Amino acid sequence: MTSPPREIDLARAICTLAELEETGGRGFSVGEGDWPLRGFIVKTPQGVAAYVNYCPHAGHPLNFRPHRFLTPDHSLILCASHGAVFTRDTGECVMGPCVGQSLKKIDVEVLGGCVLLAEGVDVEKFANEPL
Repeated sequence: MTSPPREIDLARAICTLAELEETGGRGFSVGEGDWPLRGFIVKTPQGVAAYVNYCPHAGHPLNFRPHRFLTPDHSLILCASHGAVFTRDTGECVMGPCVGQSLKKIDVEVLGGCVLLAEGVDVEKFANEPL
């Protein structure tokens, strides 16, 4: 016997998988006040991965244009400011001034074609902890 489908918690919803098709990535902001959690989602061979939108080298967002986080061939995550590149599946920097450092991963899940923050992600704590 199969279990009943789970309901989608709209408070944790970030985007649909279809919204990742055009650019391969999508930025998001969750939370209230001056310091919401700003992150982005990318497609990976295993599904999707989410990271805080913050370059470990330069200390600012990775993208200049909305939802543009990948190299032109969509194979790697790109910091538009200084050209560092990161793997999509682990967020590790593989080229540029921060080689060996990694983006901060955010746990997400896919349910019914929607990408959601994983249950238990503390948005306020995540948004305010030092990077």
